[in-house]
Amino acid sequence: MILKRVLGSLVLFVTLLTGAYAASKPVSDDFISDTIREKLAADTVVKGGNIEVTVKDGAVVLKGRVEEDKQKSRAEKLAKKVSGVKSVKNDIQLTHP
Repeated sequence: MILKRVLGSLVLFVTLLTGAYAASKPVSDDFISDTIREKLAADTVVKGGNIEVTVKDGAVVLKGRVEEDKQKSRAEKLAKKVSGVKSVKNDIQLTHP
């Protein structure tokens, strides 16, 4: 019983330590850019879209054209959720078919 408690505590400690280390590790701009592109391509609302993603020191700029405002909003929301993103500038334009 005591062994289970000690092992459980040890596992919890290692998990928390690993998470803290990963959180403090900087994320590269290339990783951020690739992750955002993957999320945009996989999203059913954005549908990949014609969106260009640029990242500089964690600051993201989205450019391109989409048909609906909800696609523009969704692209920004997806970008903001990516680890390492500090800010998002949404320069996506709406095209009306």
